[in-house]
Amino acid sequence: MEIIVRKATEGEKVYMMREPIWESGVAEFNWHYPSAETCYIIEGQATVEYAGGKASFGTGDLVTFPKGMDCVWKVTIPMRKHFR
Repeated sequence: MEIIVRKATEGEKVYMMREPIWESGVAEFNWHYPSAETCYIIEGQATVEYAGGKASFGTGDLVTFPKGMDCVWKVTIPMRKHFR
């Protein structure tokens, strides 16, 4: 299992802007993904650590988390993201 991080295309940005927004201040917390999730980072920065690696991402990135992943989020700059 791994997290995929890449820059969102213009089409992906438009599509994701219709999805709900999640927000977090600077924080560290455990998280489990019961289903796959894709998110578009509107602003902020975080590093997510998981068995076998870690991924850092921030403003403008499109991030995909696989179903079943357990991880630790470390939000270093307050974050806002659209997610589905």
